[in-house]
Amino acid sequence: MSFDLGDTVRLEAECHDADGILADASAAVLTITLPDGITATPTVANPPGQTGKYSADYVTQQAGRHSARWVFTSPADAYTDVFDVREAAPPMLFSLAAAKKKLDIPSTSTGDDEELREFIEATTACVEHFVGAVVPRTVRQVLSGNRETLRLHTCPVIAVTAVTPLQTWQQAVDVSVLDADPDTGIVRRTDNLCFPVGDYRITYTAGRTAVQPNVSLAGKLILQHLWRTNFGAARGPSSSDDFLVTEPIPGFGYAIPNRAMQLLQGDRDFGGFA
Repeated sequence: MSFDLGDTVRLEAECHDADGILADASAAVLTITLPDGITATPTVANPPGQTGKYSADYVTQQAGRHSARWVFTSPADAYTDVFDVREAAPPMLFSLAAAKKKLDIPSTSTGDDEELREFIEATTACVEHFVGAVVPRTVRQVLSGNRETLRLHTCPVIAVTAVTPLQTWQQAVDVSVLDADPDTGIVRRTDNLCFPVGDYRITYTAGRTAVQPNVSLAGKLILQHLWRTNFGAARGPSSSDDFLVTEPIPGFGYAIPNRAMQLLQGDRDFGGFA
């Protein structure tokens, strides 16, 4: 399960002696390593009457993978785990409410909400593999100049927002003279000049300002299939539904229902910029 940025994560561990029996340690230290390599050591608690059981609360500060390393002294014991923190605005093709409606989950039923949000993010990645970026996001890409055009790898392109020279001697490029083709990612200058020599970091926005119904519906069908597969026959429909997916898509096995792929055909990105 991923946590939201700003969530309080409760981390727990147990201390055992050499015989594997729970025991209180003379010292317990929890070290959390953040995605940027910085470490944090939150206060560790050992509740009264909870022999060998330790916990600590940590308020998340960064998105990404975190590692949690517990080290106990007398008895000597150690335990390592990981947890993930979502971005402040994670890529989600549709809302939790829309997903629950598609899956016939009552809005008042919240027990599966956290897992379902992960399914929505996974579904979004599946759809974007085929049609390119859907959810708007900021992309940074380093490209070399000394040419007439530049090609951005994430499409559709909404706008180029900055071109930053990576060496001090390089000539600056004004973004107001740039024209970016949304579908191909090809960037040209409108002043008929070439991009100067050197490497540039291009910052741009990619995605779609509006999601077409066929893309949204395809995503919901993929979500429905993955959710039913996850719970097996207990929540699966009859054999006439895509729950079985009798004709797997080459390279993707049984994860993508064919009817979802058919909905995406008109928007598929064959150029490889997804």
